[in-house]
Amino acid sequence: MNHDNYHSRIPEPALRRLPWYLSYVKLLKKQGYGKVSSTQIAKKINVSATQIAKDLSYVNVSGKTRVGYDIDKLIGVLEDFLGFKRMHTAVLFGVGSLGAALLSDSGLEQYGLKIRAGFDVNPSIVGQKINSIPVFHSDDFTAKNKKIDAQIGILTVPPDIAQDVADFMIAGGIQAIWNFTPFRIRVPERIVLQNTSLYAHLAVMFNRLVKEG
Repeated sequence: MNHDNYHSRIPEPALRRLPWYLSYVKLLKKQGYGKVSSTQIAKKINVSATQIAKDLSYVNVSGKTRVGYDIDKLIGVLEDFLGFKRMHTAVLFGVGSLGAALLSDSGLEQYGLKIRAGFDVNPSIVGQKINSIPVFHSDDFTAKNKKIDAQIGILTVPPDIAQDVADFMIAGGIQAIWNFTPFRIRVPERIVLQNTSLYAHLAVMFNRLVKEG
């Protein structure tokens, strides 16, 4: 199938929901199920069966009436469509507590993300290894990335230097940035930018908490 055509027409909210379906369907497979319907998925995920069926229509997988989707086929199609089957090489800038945690997360490889190196300026961190991943000095990035050839840069630096580091990564060949800082960096149109602000999500959660008294 032509992934570009399918990806270009799928709405982002639907794309964000697909990993939820994949996670649940994988759980069903572990439990021994061979088929699953959109109604079954809807019972466990707060999304209507109609919406689930529509979302799955974007990935070119069809279910049978009163039978549902073949779980093995659905898992394979979703993993392929979401890019989890293809390994993407990444580097990380800012090996603080969050950066070190991401380097330590071997589970990312199951979803197609291989972090090959970390970069920092802290002399107590440079030269060390975290989860067998080397940490180099930030100044060495351009030279190192000629060998690593990473397309993705993970940004976990202090917000006051986020834009400068993003510019530096792009100059060194990075084509997509996963930004964990609360700073809204600007990138050229050709660069893919994904913001994941933990602080923003905290603010939403705190705001929605039912306060006692």
